[in-house]
Amino acid sequence: MNLAIRDIRYHRGRFILTSIGLGLLLGVVISMGGIYRGLFADALAVLHFTKADIWVVQQNTNGPFAESSRIPEDIKYRIKAVPGVADAAPLSFQTIQIERQGKPFRFFLIGYDLNGFGGPPVILAGRDIRQKHYEMVVAKAMKMEIGEKIHLGLHDYTVVGITGKVVSSGGDPAAYVSLADAQDIQFKKDNDAVRNDRARIGANLAGIQSLSPSQAKFLKLNIAGITESTHTVNTVVARLAPGANLKEVQERISRWNHFRPISVEEQTKILTKGMIEKARMQLGLFRIILLVISAVIIALIIYTSTLDKIKVIATLKLIGSQNRVIIGMILQQSLLMGVIAYAIGYGLILLTYENFPRRIVLEPFDLQALFVIVMAICMIASFVGIRKALKVEPAEALGG
Repeated sequence: MNLAIRDIRYHRGRFILTSIGLGLLLGVVISMGGIYRGLFADALAVLHFTKADIWVVQQNTNGPFAESSRIPEDIKYRIKAVPGVADAAPLSFQTIQIERQGKPFRFFLIGYDLNGFGGPPVILAGRDIRQKHYEMVVAKAMKMEIGEKIHLGLHDYTVVGITGKVVSSGGDPAAYVSLADAQDIQFKKDNDAVRNDRARIGANLAGIQSLSPSQAKFLKLNIAGITESTHTVNTVVARLAPGANLKEVQERISRWNHFRPISVEEQTKILTKGMIEKARMQLGLFRIILLVISAVIIALIIYTSTLDKIKVIATLKLIGSQNRVIIGMILQQSLLMGVIAYAIGYGLILLTYENFPRRIVLEPFDLQALFVIVMAICMIASFVGIRKALKVEPAEALGG
């Protein structure tokens, strides 16, 4: 006869409700761990999908994700000419928020050279971008259909393909357009803004008395043309040739081209240690707090359950039962409660994690480690009840 099972059957309702409540709590703990891993996956998504060895950004910046970086588009030719570089491609990044169906619609727009790399990693539906203008590929999370149009900047863009889970470091789903379109969306001004800029430049030049009217007109036209140029990118990514030395290539780019070349390892450190460090620490703190709360709840439940069984325990002692029988009963109940609660929490997250607004990544190691921690908590928490049970005198079985 298993005393733990018989006692659970006698208090079935309380045990089930307690296990469910504890399971919900452990479900939150599991989700916190999944969100923690998801932060890393989101932060490094574009970095991994681009599959570049070096990210060339504006000098003295940590761009293009952690800090603003703007460099001329034609720098790609100088980067390609660096010994050890096999290929280079310009990329443009920007976060966009517009109104769609009466609600805020936010996404991360990536512009890439159609003849280079850095475009959509995989096409789940539809096709890749084929035309230089007005086509886009969107992430599945944007919930847009093939053929749907969206207005960005001065033009409408048609969805021609759907890609997978590509997101920005902030978790916003990504969309891809050609580099020329991305530059127009980010830098091209409308007609009113262009007229205002030209008028402002003209007024400033008119105030320079040393210039003749013809010189002022010539400067106005040329300066306006330069300021209205959209041939700017946020980064140029490069892939190394087989056998090339990463440090030597970085040194050449930094010394002769006066840009900052950031390796994938350095970019990973910038993204994980800088951009999501506080969120990581906060999630870790919440997990610790929730585990402590779980331990306290289990201890209280086992203790109150032990108090309810004082006469039963005293009777067992009176008839000669050994302490290990009583300890086994309490410990088995505690461990069984932990196993059932963990199963409930894990099952709940497994059924719902796809619907979370942020990515949830469930690592087998994390789940196994958490299970071991829960079992350890159950064992430690049961000591409170065991200590109380061992102090019970057999004579209490004869009391009123």
